[in-house]
Amino acid sequence: MKVINHIKEIRLGKGITQVQMAEDLQITRQTINAIERNKYNPSLELALKLAEYFNVPFERLFYLEKKEEK
Repeated sequence: MKVINHIKEIRLGKGITQVQMAEDLQITRQTINAIERNKYNPSLELALKLAEYFNVPFERLFYLEKKEEK
């Protein structure tokens, strides 16, 4: 299973740029870009910080992609 996230959608909905988010969370813009593109899974600590940053439940940000059963 793959971890999928809605960080980009939520970030854009709140009018926050990747640069601003990176500064606020003290991480690189490249890290945010990789997370949003599902190329990198954040640490548990960063994932929880993201949920707090956006003030949304953790489950709204991240979920497991379910494969179709044959």
